Amino acid sequence: MAFAITPIRSEADYDAALETIAGLMDAQPGTAEADILDVLATLVEAYEAKHHAIETPDPIAAIKFRMEQAGLNQAALVPFIGPKGRVSEVLSGKRRLTLPMIRKLHEGLGIPVEALIAEQNPRQTTRQAAGM
Repeated sequence: MAFAITPIRSEADYDAALETIAGLMDAQPGTAEADILDVLATLVEAYEAKHHAIETPDPIAAIKFRMEQAGLNQAALVPFIGPKGRVSEVLSGKRRLTLPMIRKLHEGLGIPVEALIAEQNPRQTTRQAAGM
């Protein structure tokens, strides 16, 4: 299979690379097709890191997402954050997470530390504090 591998410089190049990758997914290890697949996957990964980077979620969004995943309500966060009033303040953006809260949320609910220590989205915090 003759194939010219070129840098991914545009969304069109990216889409074409993804299409080629899809066609090569069944390539046998050690073949030229598997080598092309490996190189294209590396190029796509580099392009995605530069152009399609996924930001770390806001800490409150991460907590709410985990609550939704696990079917938890605010009362379930009391062991990790403290009294119900404090849980409410944290979830509304009126109170920041403390280091002990972050540790407990990470250990107890498996929320990545990176998500819990990220900067809170100031727009979300302001909107939440305003009751929006």
